[in-house]
Amino acid sequence: MRPYRHLLAALLLAGTLLAAPAHAQASAAARPVRITVDTTQTAGKLPPIWRFFGADEPNYATMKDGKKLIAELGKLKRGDIYFRAHNLLNTGDGTAAFKWGSTDIYNETPDGKPIYNWTNVDRIIDTYRAAGIHPYLQIGFMPEALSSAPAGTPYRHDWRPGLDYKRIMSGWAYPPKDYDKWRELIFQWTRHNVERYGRAEVERWYFEIWNEANGFYWKASPDEFYKMHDYAVDGTRRALPTARVGGPDAAGAGGAFMDGFLKHVTAGRNHATGQIGTPTDFLAFHAKGQPTFADGHVRMGLATQLKEVDKGFTKTLSIPALADKPVVIGESDPEGCAACPGPENAYRNGTMYSSYTAASFARIWELAARRKVNLDGALTWAFEFEDQPWFAGYRQLSSNGVDLPVLNVFRMFARLGAERLAATSDAQLPLDTVMRDGVRGAADVGTIATRTADGKVAVLVWHYHDDDVPGASAAVTLALRGVKGGAAARATLWRVDGDHANAFTAWKRMGSPIAPDDAQYVQLEQASVMQPQPLALTGAAGGTATATLEVPRQGVALVVIDAE
Repeated sequence: MRPYRHLLAALLLAGTLLAAPAHAQASAAARPVRITVDTTQTAGKLPPIWRFFGADEPNYATMKDGKKLIAELGKLKRGDIYFRAHNLLNTGDGTAAFKWGSTDIYNETPDGKPIYNWTNVDRIIDTYRAAGIHPYLQIGFMPEALSSAPAGTPYRHDWRPGLDYKRIMSGWAYPPKDYDKWRELIFQWTRHNVERYGRAEVERWYFEIWNEANGFYWKASPDEFYKMHDYAVDGTRRALPTARVGGPDAAGAGGAFMDGFLKHVTAGRNHATGQIGTPTDFLAFHAKGQPTFADGHVRMGLATQLKEVDKGFTKTLSIPALADKPVVIGESDPEGCAACPGPENAYRNGTMYSSYTAASFARIWELAARRKVNLDGALTWAFEFEDQPWFAGYRQLSSNGVDLPVLNVFRMFARLGAERLAATSDAQLPLDTVMRDGVRGAADVGTIATRTADGKVAVLVWHYHDDDVPGASAAVTLALRGVKGGAAARATLWRVDGDHANAFTAWKRMGSPIAPDDAQYVQLEQASVMQPQPLALTGAAGGTATATLEVPRQGVALVVIDAE
């Protein structure tokens, strides 16, 4: 992709200017913040909704840096991480490209007999399973031999960063020309997966049909999608009656398309079986933010994403028969296209992405509790882009095998417990304010506190602002009521900010080398790692233990208290 280096260079320049490290903000007086945690008072459950990830390009998972990152994702919550990928049914030779992938899973003989080829798709799923990851299995897109695309329509797209996004719509986006063959393909694939991975394993998977059929990814009517969906679900359930099936992973809350889908799967005539309704075990939609570039800096669109989440929750609750179903936000991100360049996307390498992640997940948890939605997951549509320039500015979790700061926030999430504790911050903005205005005035210094399964208290603290400009640090006083052992308890601090667990900062300090050598690579890997630090606790009246810490703007911190 060398012709696009000028675009990447622009992103790097923006990232270099905008991602100011913590020490650059030291001139401003720190803002005092008080966070209080009552470890004796529970505040409900905190489901691990963050444990889902995904990418357009399925073949990257089997490549050197992709395998390395898959292994790291698997360590986050062993046995409970899910991965979703587009293009698993595409025809092709398995060569990865931007927003493209293929497995050559289906072809036909000259007289129209099916040829099934599981080799490439097995390699991808084997890679997941070797890391303990389960598929959130997207059934899509249409194999070339089954595509009903008009004669002369190219099958594989030629999109690359900088070109019109609509160019990705090509022959793979059409309905099947033979629905029985389509159903049989899905049946044979599901049966093969059960034979290869075991029934109990495949029962854990999510089976979801297509992607954003209300957007760019479907070249037919909504009713034609419902038909394609019905046949795929029927093929899946015929091979595995207990398969977990759902969808439709609509773009945004889904609008009229989602209304029609929900009506169809509950009260419509099933195109494949003739019965009323379609089996539906979970519902899925997407929610994205909308960053902009103005006045020389990135301004994030947290409010935009949260409003879309709330619209999606409202849709999933609109049909009483489905209102209790698990919900997955199948893509939940600061913006829409992981591979697309642009100055508004210069947040990706540094701490804007990591602090946004902490602040947004906190509000999604809060929204789900408010709406009483059975939220099972919020899937981060970010992975890696193999053999691209260092810190090229794509929305990803690592660059050339070195973790970005945002991945460490997911490691922090993994240290949180399932039992939420009562916690308040006098600088945390109310949910309604963030949904209405974003974080455009005072910064948002917020917290989530939990108790872990082994009895520790884990307190997450973020310092977020929509505008990527320098600002004062937060001087946090953390008051912990009811900690066993009080000031004698052991506390550990992890940080992600401009100076901690940040390979991007380290790379810039090296002079932004185009090709780091062996020693520099090791230094970058080391710089990406969160290093635990002891945090002193002091006693106070009323049995409250107190700690102080400074959290830079766009920083995230995790304090874990292990009572003696």
